[in-house]
Amino acid sequence: MTTDWETRYQQGETPWDKGAPSPGLQDFLTLHPLLIGRVLVPGCGFGHDVRLLAGAAPEVLGLDLAPSAIEGARAFPRVGGESYAVGDFFQLPESYRGAFDWVWEHTCFCAIDPAMRSAYVESAAQALKSGGNFLAVFYLDPGQGHPSDGPPFGVSKAELDALFEVRFELVAEWLPARAYIGREGREWMRWLRRR
Repeated sequence: MTTDWETRYQQGETPWDKGAPSPGLQDFLTLHPLLIGRVLVPGCGFGHDVRLLAGAAPEVLGLDLAPSAIEGARAFPRVGGESYAVGDFFQLPESYRGAFDWVWEHTCFCAIDPAMRSAYVESAAQALKSGGNFLAVFYLDPGQGHPSDGPPFGVSKAELDALFEVRFELVAEWLPARAYIGREGREWMRWLRRR
């Protein structure tokens, strides 16, 4: 079953939007305050992470399927070199392929049907330059009943290994010290590099 993200935004049914950037990303940028190159944020929603990243990188593109999400993101004051586009991460235009130095993943991977995860990895690899960086916070435990009761859909570390190892090498992984209220201990961060 496919989620109608545009309708969810139009109806204000956006419980994933916390009105602030990811605490894990905030902490990462405290340690790595400058990111070289272009950053892509798939499933950017209202762009809280995009704006935070725009303070660390010269160019950040927030991409979302829902036009209302992009409209909402554009309504916030600009921080730096951020921009937004309506688009499908699984059908990247040619101009996006190999064009990014970083991909930041926060809410896209956990929102898609788990059957699409291999395609997600391929899209991330296609967006990045060779040696590009993929930084992500993954939901290990969304805190709901059965693992198939999503979105959000949880993922195990073993599944992350199997999905990403073909196209990426692991740089580092850790339990984020901070998370949104209610997500403490349920997230896992990984920094990967495209092979």
